[in-house]
Amino acid sequence: MDDIVDLVAQPAMLTLARESRGWTQADLAREMTGRAANETVSQGYVSRAEAGRLAVRGERLALFAAALRYTPQMLCRTTDNGGVGVGLVHHRKRASMGAQALRRVHATLAVTRLQVEALTAASHDDEKHTFRHIAVDDFDTPADAAETLRLEWGLPSGPVPNVVEVLEAAGALLVTRDLQTRELDAVSQWPHGERPLVLLNSTAPADRYRFSLAHELGHIVMHTEPGDGRLQEQQADEFAAEFLMPHESIVAELRPRLDLPRLMELKRRWRVSMAALARRAKSLGVLTEWQYRSLTVEMSALGYRTTEPVTIGFENPRHLAEVVTRLRRQHHLDLSQAAHLAGLELEEFTEIYSCPSSTPGGPTATGFTNR
Repeated sequence: MDDIVDLVAQPAMLTLARESRGWTQADLAREMTGRAANETVSQGYVSRAEAGRLAVRGERLALFAAALRYTPQMLCRTTDNGGVGVGLVHHRKRASMGAQALRRVHATLAVTRLQVEALTAASHDDEKHTFRHIAVDDFDTPADAAETLRLEWGLPSGPVPNVVEVLEAAGALLVTRDLQTRELDAVSQWPHGERPLVLLNSTAPADRYRFSLAHELGHIVMHTEPGDGRLQEQQADEFAAEFLMPHESIVAELRPRLDLPRLMELKRRWRVSMAALARRAKSLGVLTEWQYRSLTVEMSALGYRTTEPVTIGFENPRHLAEVVTRLRRQHHLDLSQAAHLAGLELEEFTEIYSCPSSTPGGPTATGFTNR
């Protein structure tokens, strides 16, 4: 307790930490009560603490930290809890995704940003990025923006071998973690003056995972202000389709025959879902509306809307794992010390930041099926 005697929790951080766990104030009060010695913690107490009407320090700070599984120091960090509002955070979610689940994802993104900032600062990882905003309008389309970015980043024609590697090479910070929802695959944020941050849902299937990541890239480079949500989602999809399946390279491969066996062949090569390839064929005029509908009915009858044939390998972020390795080798921090920097317990820290999984994502749906 001596090392936290002078610490006082930040009310906004208490709220953010709780929401990142997907808990209500009553949930947190019950968890704290279960850990307290012969003491009941009320929801009202948690509410007053989060409102800043009482100071949380000493044993109570330690109790909050133990219940929330963050370090006491993490709960004392200053944060802009209002800085994850609409227009700054991009994601593609099902309409059925509830407000509490969405708050949890946004809070997880904000907490991850704080963790990443602590790790990169300690390792002197101040790499520059090559992202820039590209305006789209009636004359410059999302497809034009994707084509421009591919040229600027020096991507060759044809499929993108590894989308994660491309974004990390451009300076983005990517973190894979279980977002505790089947409603979205990725969420992104690019605050002014910082590097873009993308959270990737570890349960997302690899074919939709790549499209979702390209979709988030579209949001990052095209959308700097709040706008028509439906329009921005459509623009991000158009961007992703061109970024992953550039029209000049793919249109010839979509002709003259596009049946299910051919879609499976193209999925292996282009590393996107069969459904995304079919939609791309329709958007490029290779398939008529009737042909496209017939294909989707056939895929649905075979169960492909849930699980498609042909497995695509999962793409793992590497940069932050390398940051942790650098902290250990060059700055002589062990994993426990690195975890403390990030404000996490060792087990969770290791799972998120130091041991990228090689296991493909599971059969999780996003509601934007087979993107």
